[in-house]
Amino acid sequence: MSVVKMDLDERDLILLESIRDAEEPVGSWWLVEELEKKGCRTSSASIGRTLYRLESLGFVESQANRGRVITEDGIKAIGQAKNIESIDRFRDRLEMLGVSRRPDEVMMVLQARKAIMKEIARLAAVNISERETLQLKAATEEIDEKSIRGENIAALDQWFFRVVSEASRNSALASLEGMLALMGQYSGLADFARRKFGTIMGDCHRMMLGAMADRNSDSAERAAVRYMETLEACAEEFWRQTLPE
Repeated sequence: MSVVKMDLDERDLILLESIRDAEEPVGSWWLVEELEKKGCRTSSASIGRTLYRLESLGFVESQANRGRVITEDGIKAIGQAKNIESIDRFRDRLEMLGVSRRPDEVMMVLQARKAIMKEIARLAAVNISERETLQLKAATEEIDEKSIRGENIAALDQWFFRVVSEASRNSALASLEGMLALMGQYSGLADFARRKFGTIMGDCHRMMLGAMADRNSDSAERAAVRYMETLEACAEEFWRQTLPE
């Protein structure tokens, strides 16, 4: 059974963690005492109802009269909930950075995006479909044509990496990548980079396309790193030109 997306509140998580840490079957009264130690006042009846719900989800299982133990899916559910919590905190911080015009905070956004893009690129190289590969090919060709004509490529660049993100089949990473890609300074940097580092930017798109077509995770990661390092170099150049001495 796979863990499906669901809402676990704080008490559910404490309950699951307590059962996991016990390493033996536990009953309602033991859990009441354990939760009270952790600052959660509750009753045996309330714990019983929660256990019944968690058991119906496959997160705990009954051991006859001995009590309940956590299942593999229960352990995964704890990890999933913790990951979502961490991502939410990270997203809140990125949203604050996203409206910033301070050079150091803009660079923090780009560095965060580089870390995310490395993992997305590796996953996408494994999971990408033929249709998505064709979409990247079409985007790369149009980016090259627009670059030759000196036209803005920011929207196409964003679409290119949106396809890569979706191909990763990791919705959490894709969500963060999408938020970063929509930040105003990213759109401006993409076109500034096209004007200042046009040849390198084009090479990055072609490198990524080739890695996806070959399903080569290492090459995909290198393409993502090269692309993001180009944006970082572009940002540094942009601030040198626009900030007063």
